[in-house]
Amino acid sequence: MAKEAGLAITTLSVDDSAGVARDIRNDITSFDFSTPREEQDVTGINLSARERLLLLADFQINIVGVFNDAANLSHAVFRTVPSSSVARTVSIDISGQTLPNETYFSDYKLTRPENGELTWEAPGALSGGVTPTWA
Repeated sequence: MAKEAGLAITTLSVDDSAGVARDIRNDITSFDFSTPREEQDVTGINLSARERLLLLADFQINIVGVFNDAANLSHAVFRTVPSSSVARTVSIDISGQTLPNETYFSDYKLTRPENGELTWEAPGALSGGVTPTWA
């Protein structure tokens, strides 16, 4: 596949509290995600450079968007985050490459600065113990 821009993401869905995947791309203005691994330093005193082992895998996402309280859109998806510990399936599809993960969202932060815009931010992290894998 050739180099590509991040325009027109084909899928970024998040389950609502009932477990139904909701396409909220139209409300999202930006997002970032990572698939980091923990590392253990196992360097012996006989070495002059680091020696490491890869440990647990993780998935982290931060989604930012514009407030929309229409049925089945972003507010309906995230409004139960403060009162629920339900894992949500987050599915990202970029150029036919899909990354699905079971995710806990830890906050649903609304912001209204002096210019009057109303935006939200929802950070999430891996919940299911399954290594993040692109399909």
